[in-house]
Parts: sequence; structure tokens; C-alpha cells
Amino acid sequence: MADDEMAHDERDERMDAGDMKRKGRGHRDTTEWADRYGGARFKELDPNAKPGPTASVEGWVVFITGINEEAQEEDIHEAFAEFGEVKNIYMNLDRQTGFVKGYALVEYKNHKEAQTAINEMNGKELLTQTIQVDWAFKKPQRRR
Repeated sequence: MADDEMAHDERDERMDAGDMKRKGRGHRDTTEWADRYGGARFKELDPNAKPGPTASVEGWVVFITGINEEAQEEDIHEAFAEFGEVKNIYMNLDRQTGFVKGYALVEYKNHKEAQTAINEMNGKELLTQTIQVDWAFKKPQRRR
């Protein structure tokens, strides 16, 4: 029997046993999912959660737009650190110019710090440009 025929016969046997060939992610055994995450439930996936800001896995993330293209991470940290401990700052850079694309994400540990940063910095000027500050993750209102 040729190698091609043998491989074809083995595939037919697997298909007869109820196994289906699947491509892509998400086709694992469900026990593997439980082992990986220890049965953890995520706030973002809670269907009963009320509309409004939602925490990320590690904290509360604030989305800042209208940032000057020449802004540095230190400028953002300096402006937002007065409202609480900044856990992380993410600034996306343009590959061709190396300048900031105009937005940043700032992560705080608790909701109160992030809300204060939004209230105080939204509409303020940072490096000669007016910035807009809001929650990065929000659960929308339910449609009726």
C-alpha cells in the first residue's frame, strides 16, 4: 500500500471514530480551559453586569485622545500620576515617523483614581493640544 493510501485510510478511521478535523482556535477540550484559568470568571463577560466602565484583568484603563505627536511617555506619566499610581502606560507609535499616533492608554489600580483622572483631565491642554479622556472599556446600554 502506498504512503498516500495509508495516510488516507488512517484519516478515514479517525473520521469514522467521530473525530472531526477542526482548524483555528477554540476547539480544545473544555477541561483544558478550566485548568488554565482555574474556573475564573471575567467581569467583562458577565452578562448581568450593568452598563458603564469595566475593569481590565489587571486594573482600570483610561483612554486618552488628542495627544501631541511629539509627546513622550514621561509627559503622560507626569500629567496623570497626580491622580494615583499609574500601573502602565501604552503609547502606540507610527512606524514611519516614530511619533505618537495621537492616543494613549493609562492603567490605574482602582476605579476611584481612574475616575478622578477622567474628571480632571478631560478637555485640558497637554503640550498645546486639548485632550479627551474617557474609559477604555465600557459596557454599553442594552438595546430594547
